[in-house]
Amino acid sequence: MAKEPRRALLELLRRPGNAHCADCGAPDPDWASYTLGVFICLSCSGIHRNIPQVSKVKSIRLDTWEEAQVELLASQGNSAAKAAYESSVPPFYYRPTPSDCHLLREQWIRAKYERQEFTDPQKQEPYSAGYREGLLWKRGRDNGQFLSRKFVLTEREGALKYFNRSDAREPKAIMKIEHLNATFQPAKIGHPHGLQVTYLKDNSTRNIFIYHEDGKEMVDWFNALRAARFHYLQVAFPGASDADLVPKLTRSYLKEGYMEKTGPKQTEGFRKRWFTLDDRRLMYFKDPLDAFARGEVFIGSRESGYTVLDRLPPSTQGHRWPHGITIVTPERRFLLACETGAEQRAWLDTFQQVVDRPMLPQEYAVEAHFKHKP
Repeated sequence: MAKEPRRALLELLRRPGNAHCADCGAPDPDWASYTLGVFICLSCSGIHRNIPQVSKVKSIRLDTWEEAQVELLASQGNSAAKAAYESSVPPFYYRPTPSDCHLLREQWIRAKYERQEFTDPQKQEPYSAGYREGLLWKRGRDNGQFLSRKFVLTEREGALKYFNRSDAREPKAIMKIEHLNATFQPAKIGHPHGLQVTYLKDNSTRNIFIYHEDGKEMVDWFNALRAARFHYLQVAFPGASDADLVPKLTRSYLKEGYMEKTGPKQTEGFRKRWFTLDDRRLMYFKDPLDAFARGEVFIGSRESGYTVLDRLPPSTQGHRWPHGITIVTPERRFLLACETGAEQRAWLDTFQQVVDRPMLPQEYAVEAHFKHKP
């Protein structure tokens, strides 16, 4: 008898919408919630298991299924559940992918099924109100300690501000929504709810690292920042569709990791640095949690004279790591070295994607600033 329900389940997986996880979109889901009627991946099934009052899960291939449970999945399925539980997702709200951190996927699943935030817009107040304030733990720029700081996000002023004291009148920093980005970095920050916020200060990138012990609170801040960016961009680009604007709200870094580099004269020794490729800005830091980059390199397109080579000039000396990369810009060459061949290939592939992409009109202005840097 157990074989028949399983065969029915495998047939249900072929229905439109069921071939990908209902929550993160991963292909070939192997699990299902027999209370919600959705097919999900192994990773998301672990999150469902933590909310048993809402969702009860089984493995499609390993567990025994009752006919009534299979019938519920047949009557529901991923497409029907999406229509029910995601009927009012704000366009700016971040929908996690299989590669996103656990926190983003967990809070998306809890928001959908446990709190049912996307069936009632009133429940979206924490991130859609246009104003938010609260205490977050912020890493000190110089001492590396995390201290409680008051943060205020105000769409009306187009800024995120933080204060060194809750009763301080003047903010310690004002971050313009126009130049702000946020990305979850739990491994780098050393906290499962760690968020890296970057903004431009005097056209140089400034990093701040924050977290909150409550995961919902941190994801609400993240989506509030995305909402503020969304409304700013709607005004800045009045003809643009939501689909055009959403990819611009926040962005993950194209790649991060350690490489060695030498200076502009290429006579001093190579030094190990942490590199972050943020769109067309390649930044390098002495430590991954530094507030400011030691330097930034603009990487334009091939049409503008940028190329990437899988080697160093033959005369190069002073590097310990054997796998070289040369970034050629119209002004100079940047010499880098990777520890392994796999890292070299990964960086080369990423650089190549950037160089192959034509530059946007606004990127020429950024390039011009880099050319005129002292």
